[in-house]
Amino acid sequence: MLLLWIKAFHIVAVICWFAAMFYLPRLFVYHVQSTDAVSIQRFELMERKLYRGIMTPAMIATWVLGLWMVWLGSDYYLTQHWMHAKLGLVFLLTVYHFVCGYFRKALIANPNLKSHVYFRWFNEVPIFLLIAVVILVVVKPNF
Repeated sequence: MLLLWIKAFHIVAVICWFAAMFYLPRLFVYHVQSTDAVSIQRFELMERKLYRGIMTPAMIATWVLGLWMVWLGSDYYLTQHWMHAKLGLVFLLTVYHFVCGYFRKALIANPNLKSHVYFRWFNEVPIFLLIAVVILVVVKPNF
């Protein structure tokens, strides 16, 4: 029963993390398109609150709850190749998370760091990782 509670909260944390990873780069798009100081300051504030108040706590909860589930079911999970692949993808998502944090700070110093087109493409990265993670968790392919 404990495993089901952990899994439920893990899924909630993953949803929150992905929601933030989808929204933060979109804020970057609007940030780099802004020309007035008030808008730029507003986007800096929104980005900081999203990254520090939602995205990072959701990432931490995702990792803690996920590793807790692996620990509780270690005999099963640690032998599954789909789980190894999933953990690799979650590692890549974590790298993406910290790259978002880098861009958040870099945009404060230089609002013209990258173009809005760059951030529109950057915004697409987590969707491909999400698709792969969901397929691995649901299908559990043997390879």
